[in-house]
Amino acid sequence: MPDFKSINQPFSNTINIDGNSYLYFGGTAYLGIPQNQDFINLYIEGIKKFGLNNGTSRTNNIQLGIYDEAERVAAVRYGAEAALITSSGYLAAQLMVKALSVSGKVIYAPATHPALWLTDQPAHQQAFNDWKKETVSLINAAEEKTWVLVSNSMNNLIPEIYDFDFVKEIRSDKNIILVVDDSHGIGVNNNGMGVIVNLSKQENIENVVVASMAKALGVDAGIVLASSKIIDKLKSTNTFIGASPPSPAALYAFIHAEDIYNKALNKLKNNMAVFEKALNLTWEFEWDFPVYLPGEANFSQRLLQKQILISSFPYPNPTDEILNRIVLSAWHEKEDIEKLIAAINF
Repeated sequence: MPDFKSINQPFSNTINIDGNSYLYFGGTAYLGIPQNQDFINLYIEGIKKFGLNNGTSRTNNIQLGIYDEAERVAAVRYGAEAALITSSGYLAAQLMVKALSVSGKVIYAPATHPALWLTDQPAHQQAFNDWKKETVSLINAAEEKTWVLVSNSMNNLIPEIYDFDFVKEIRSDKNIILVVDDSHGIGVNNNGMGVIVNLSKQENIENVVVASMAKALGVDAGIVLASSKIIDKLKSTNTFIGASPPSPAALYAFIHAEDIYNKALNKLKNNMAVFEKALNLTWEFEWDFPVYLPGEANFSQRLLQKQILISSFPYPNPTDEILNRIVLSAWHEKEDIEKLIAAINF
């Protein structure tokens, strides 16, 4: 058996191991940005302009202007009032949840990403629909006025995209801070806008979106999208003040890559359309997201015989059954999808 845990090359649509080439349908590079030459050229251009990294605090008296510019661009691009960018999605999530958790009583949705936990993993593991019904009832009946609801925008493993319209059922005299981790949706779902376009806009609801930019967007950074009031509060925290920012070259590429992202998303959608035509009703997937579950236990081994690699591991616990997932990317060509379809239907 080839060693798939010591790969010494960039991930792409193909992986070469021991002289054999395997088609690769895993990971989270939904837009194929790590292998997008136009994006790489922008990154190199950014390195030439700003160097490799910047290890100074964002509150230093001497600053690179690229960080404020990237935040302004991100806020406009994703329809937020303001944005904050950190060196990782984990840092952005921790910074945000620690600062906002003091505002009111915190409730975690099922399967919330560990980056958003204040302490240990929340114990309950129920269906999202059951959780939101219980949450509405709990808040409406409680004396507390301010609540912080923390959730992923989706379960990318199943996959399942969540609907947050339930907050409209919460009494208007309650103050709700809705925190949504959109790490797997931003750049892909809702024509690349992510979950923010679907969040309810009401006077008593403060929407906060946090995300890793390292997945679809291909940048090692984290982002928070929120009101100017929230962003100003986060930027005054010791965590933000004490942390070094991401590579300025990466943000230079992000700023100038809007057309690249759009073209990659269109290619991904075309790949999805070709693949979804070949699926039968037993497969599980969301129409707006490029992850597919076949529901067959030995599926990955069957594809491996055809030199095709997919995501395959026990979930949610190490002792559970293997969860097989096919992940499409913009770096896949039409012939890659056709080979996958042929292998599935063999």
